[in-house]
Parts: sequence; C-alpha cells; structure tokens
Amino acid sequence: MKKSIARQCNLCEAGCGLIMEVQDNQIVSVKADKNDPITQGYICPKGASIADVHHDPERLRGPVRRESDGNFRPISWQEAFAEVATRLKQVRNDHGPDAVGVYFGNPMIHNYSGVLLLSAFMRAVGTRNRMSAGSQDISPRFAASYYLYGCTMTVPVPDIDRSDYFLCIGANPVVSQGSAMVTPDVKSRIRDIRARGGRVVTVDPRYTETSKLADEHVPILPGSDAAFLFAMLQALVSEDRIDRDAIGKVATGWEDLEPRLAAFTPERVAETTGIEATTIRRIALEFADAKAAVVYTRIGICNSEHATLATWANDLVNIACSRLGRPGGWMFGEPCLDIAAISEMGGMNGHARWHSRVRKLPETGCDLPAAILAEEIETPGPGQIRAMITLAGNPVLSTPNGPRLSKAMEQLDFQVSVDLFINETTRHADIILPPCWALAEHHTEPLAAIFDLRAGIRVSPPVVEKGEDELADWEIMLEIATRLGGGPTGMKMVDAVLRMAGWLGWRFHPRKLLALMLRIGPHGDRFLPWKKGVTLEQAEASPHGVQLGMVREGFAHRIFHKDGKAHIANGPFFDAMADLEREISQRDETEADASQVLLIGRRELRSCNSWMHNVKALVAGRDSCVLLVNPIDAERAGLIDGEPAEMESRIFKGDVPVRVSDEVMPGVVSLPHGWGHEPSAPWQTVAGTHAGVSANDWTDDQRVEAIAGQSILNGVPVKLRRSRAASHAA
Repeated sequence: MKKSIARQCNLCEAGCGLIMEVQDNQIVSVKADKNDPITQGYICPKGASIADVHHDPERLRGPVRRESDGNFRPISWQEAFAEVATRLKQVRNDHGPDAVGVYFGNPMIHNYSGVLLLSAFMRAVGTRNRMSAGSQDISPRFAASYYLYGCTMTVPVPDIDRSDYFLCIGANPVVSQGSAMVTPDVKSRIRDIRARGGRVVTVDPRYTETSKLADEHVPILPGSDAAFLFAMLQALVSEDRIDRDAIGKVATGWEDLEPRLAAFTPERVAETTGIEATTIRRIALEFADAKAAVVYTRIGICNSEHATLATWANDLVNIACSRLGRPGGWMFGEPCLDIAAISEMGGMNGHARWHSRVRKLPETGCDLPAAILAEEIETPGPGQIRAMITLAGNPVLSTPNGPRLSKAMEQLDFQVSVDLFINETTRHADIILPPCWALAEHHTEPLAAIFDLRAGIRVSPPVVEKGEDELADWEIMLEIATRLGGGPTGMKMVDAVLRMAGWLGWRFHPRKLLALMLRIGPHGDRFLPWKKGVTLEQAEASPHGVQLGMVREGFAHRIFHKDGKAHIANGPFFDAMADLEREISQRDETEADASQVLLIGRRELRSCNSWMHNVKALVAGRDSCVLLVNPIDAERAGLIDGEPAEMESRIFKGDVPVRVSDEVMPGVVSLPHGWGHEPSAPWQTVAGTHAGVSANDWTDDQRVEAIAGQSILNGVPVKLRRSRAASHAA
C-alpha cells in the first residue's frame, strides 16, 4: 500500500517541505510540498534527488573493516564496536586524550540527535582536537558573534522579506538557498524586493546567479571586503550620516571605532577593492537612506583573507545605520530549540580558550581550525594526533591541501569513520560504521533554526523503517561514548542514574532530550502549569509543525552581554584593523604580479559539498567542475575554451578544464569545491565517472586568516598556463 509522508528536507538550512510517497519501505517519488507554510511548493534539484542517496546501491549498509590489501570486508556491529573501543582506548592510554582527533561534516548539523549527543560524545573521547566543516565556512561568523553579542550562536539574519535595500556581499543565496538564513526560493524573494520598489545590489568577484537578478552588480577583488565595508562606514561619517545617540542605545564602543575609520576612506581603498570611490560612497548613502535596508555577507567573506574582520564590519554597518533588530534589517531568530542555550550548557560558547599544538591557532565554539589537521598528525611530540574519528565528513576534499592530508592519514595508528560511503577520506579508515541515515530517523532542524525569522518548529517522522541490523548516527555515537566511559549527557552523575534506569528497562532516546529542550526553550512552558508553550507532541501532531509567526523586533533578548547591548570594542578587531591598514599601505607600494590570478570557489545548485555526486541526476548534463577564466586572462595565458589549463599555486600544480567566461572579473578564476573523486571511484562509480578535480588541492593549509584561523579558500594566488596535454593535442 502506498502512503504519502510530509517531510522536511535535511540537506541545508532551507529545510524545504517535501512529500514522499512510500511503498514497501521504498521511496517511490519525492515532490515539493505545496502546503508547507515556509517553502510553499519550492524544491531544489538536490531535494528532489534525496531518495536516490538513501537507496544508492553503493551506500554501506553494515560495518566494514579495511584489510591489508585496501579492500573492505563486512563485519558485525559487535566486532566493530569492540575494535573501535579497544583501539581508541589504547591510543588514549599510550599518548593521552588529545592524541585522538575528531572531525565532523555538514550533515551532522542538520541532525538534531547527533547535535544533542555531540557534547557528550566529545567528553567521552576527552580530546580538544575537534574540527568540523564549520571551520571551513562559518567560524568567522561565530567568532564575531561571540565578541559582539556574547554568544557564538547568536547570529543575525537578513529580513529580506521586508527589506527595500538588500546589499549582498560575497554570497549567492539563489544557489545556497540562503546560507545562515532560512530563506528557500530566494529567487522569488529577490524579485519581490524589486517588485515593491526596493533595490538589490551584489558585491562579488563573480557575476553570480544572485547578481543576475539584482539591480546592480559591483565586482570586487577577493579578500578586500573588510576594506570596502569600513570605507562605507567612513563615507557615512564624513557625510555626517551617523546617529551616535541611536548607536549608543544598541551598542557600546562606537567612540573607540570611529577614529580608526579615518584610515579607510573610499579613495584610499579603491585600488585595494577594485571599486571606484564614487561607487563606494553612493552605495553607502543609498543604504543609509533606505527605509529598511540590510547588508548580508556569507561564504565568500568567511573564506577570505580577513574573514572575521569583514564579518564584524558587516554587523557594524547594520548597527551604525540602525538596522539591528528592525523589520527589513538585521534581526535575530528566536527558535523553539534554543541552540544558543545548548551551546552555553555544552561549553561551546567561546573563542581562543585553547589553541592548536603546532601553530597555536585558536578554537571557536570548541572547534579548532581544520587547516591544522595534517600538521597535527605529522608532527611528533605530546598531543600528536594518532587516531581519527570522522563523523559524516570528508576533510580530504573539504580542507586545504588535500593531498597532504590524505598522505598524513596513512600514518595514523587508527581511524574510524561514521559515514554512508567509502570516499576520499573514509577509504583510509580501519573501520567504517554506516548509519541508517536521516530518512529513517525522526527529524527536526537543530542549528538552522537560529537562522529562521519565523518562530516555530517542524518535526518530521521517519519516512522509511530502518533495517533490523541498522543503527542511527546517535546510536553509533552513544555506543562509542559508552564504551569509552561516557554516556548520553556527558555528566557523570546523570549518566550513572540513566544507566541504572536502563537496567530497569528505560531506554534513552534523543527525542526525550528534544522534548525537554523545547519545554525549557524560549517558547516552552518551562514546567509552569499556568504557562502555555510549544511541546514536541504538538509539533509531531502537525504535518507542518507549529508556526508562531515572525520573530519579535528588538535585539536585547538575544544578546548575552549583561548590559543587553552589542560590544563593538570587544575582542581583537582593532588590532586586526591596524594590520589591514598596514597591508593596504604595503600594497600601494608594491607592484602587482601580472602573471598571477586569484582563485575563488563557487556554489553549484546540483552539488552539496562532496557527498551527492554519486547521484546520476545531479551529475548529468554539462560538466560543472570547470575553471571559469575571464577572456582577458585566457588570452594572456594562451588558454582555449574547453581545453585544460595547468594551474599552479604555492603547494600544487595540476590540470583543470577551462571555460572562458566573463562571469568572473579579470584577475579572478573560479572553481567549485567538493570534487576530485578519482580515489573513491572503486566504491562510488557514478562519482568516479564524473570525478572532476578538488579545488582544495591548490589551497594552502598554511594560509589562514588572523582571528579565527579560518582557511583562506577564496583569493588563492595561482598562475595559469596552457597544459602540456592541450599543447600536445594541438
């Protein structure tokens, strides 16, 4: 018998509503849910193909062990868990807890049970060598939020549905579906801004899919976004357009910042940014004059040379123009599942509380920068990483200098991976523990809820039943944690009580913890009999969850500083401004290398980082893993459209297919991330057939930005020449 199930997509922050038809425990169709109150019938190609991941015949269905010949052999769960526990304990006993490294990928943050178990899991492992995909794309946002608002998980969101001036810098929300903002079908929302008389301006080195819908596109040199934003502020100061009394009501420290802006006049930064001073001034004044305006920065900024500084500057522009907490401006989500409070309880709120062993790079929200991973494995001494745990992550493709990391992983004493596939990273694992995956699990969005300006919660049932011999991610994590001496909460006394309850037949499930977190959250009843609040049962009873409408105006309710204000003068930002000013001065005195171009990344609508390329529908048609090269640069380097070029950075030289296009500005080339599947071709045949090249082969793990240690994945200096293969063919 066929049945239809309403389900929230778990692939990105948008969380689009899906209708899945299921027959005999097989998903036979996936369609957009026209009745979903948030997405209203929108679906992207990845969401439409989500069932293909679940039913992929090459997805692992049970534990496997890597043999000496490199092949993988099935083993039982008991055998797998016993070996994992024994080997991890041995490494800890011989070399200390920091000898175990942990890396988790983006799918984990869309998995509430995994998120709720993560703190307890890390306490059981005992290491501070924790890294994640977040240190590749959002740590600068978290670090800026920590200093400005007192919490890493207090992240403002652009209210574009009520904005009349949307300034979008280093972001491509039409393709990302609104990274760090729950805004599905951004294309329609941008058209709506323009239809109601508003204005959309994109500032980006590439003429992106979002730019094509905007009123104006302004090309900018990679890595210069902080200078551009400071110049906007300086222009507003010079034009006497700053209301200092209004700023004082929402923030402290403006009086310390304002004198420092004098070094960043539009004329001074014009050459650094590639944007004329008159254009910078005009945009600044347009922004200030708009009734409801917001500036939004994202991946392009967070991957750049001054990532944390530029993210901080983004917020300063919104604060200075009275956009903080205002409709149409820079607002705060107020989720039912309050991940900010959870981060406080789990010790994840902070920055630079400890540092990496070799390069002394800081943690952000408990995550060390992923760029340290290879050196921490290679470098002998106390704290050297000798064992790795990867959870739904592929750092060989996702972190800089992938070839170095891949080679470093070969020298590990032990590696265990919790993953669906044998990929470029997990092929090094001694044991792979595959989960049943999300569609067989109870689901709600944990982290993305903080990026949603519509308060409420959607909870989805499992779409299919997991097999008798299948385990969920959280069950795998809990079993490892328990065997290492921990438990579901990470608190010894509480876990001891839960173990006793288990002997009496009580069984832990993250759903119970979710129910508790909802009750004590911003919209819960907090166990007060006279207070009505959102419950898990209410959310589960509605196919589309509980919707509470737009979040309230204001900001103090989401700021963790005791005075309820943003703290501009907090943290390392003024020193970073001084460093940037010196860098601009040195650039003014240095002649640019005409043979060098800057490599930036690129999002693709049919691509989800590195892990959905084994789906035929998503890799069909025209190849997307190509290097976009401006015609001027192509002519200078002797490159021909459709032929390979040899691209060389400080650390790597290799061929890449070229597409000549004026989509990128002169001096900039663009390559999407997440490709490079040749090593995993024996286990993922579709991905192997469409292998592409990994952009992170060229990115340098020794180049990180100064504050959060974020990898610099945009603005990588490279040189291009016609490849020998193309020359021989000619």
